[in-house]
Amino acid sequence: MSREMFGCDIDHFMDSIRNSATYKLSGANMVVAGLMSDAQEELAMGANERARQTLNCAKAVLFEIMEGKLIADVAR
Repeated sequence: MSREMFGCDIDHFMDSIRNSATYKLSGANMVVAGLMSDAQEELAMGANERARQTLNCAKAVLFEIMEGKLIADVAR
């Protein structure tokens, strides 16, 4: 059974994060920072509902970090 968020599959969303250059090079903390920056831009454009959804995506990533399913920072 898949988990859903805003009509999209959360597991597919997390897989796309794991495959992203940002995650591979910097870790999930930078992914969260990027999502939060996106939400700021959406708020500035008046897209409040989209900003709320983007922040929920950022929270979902944070929860995955806290559960040990994503690596927060890439060791240098």
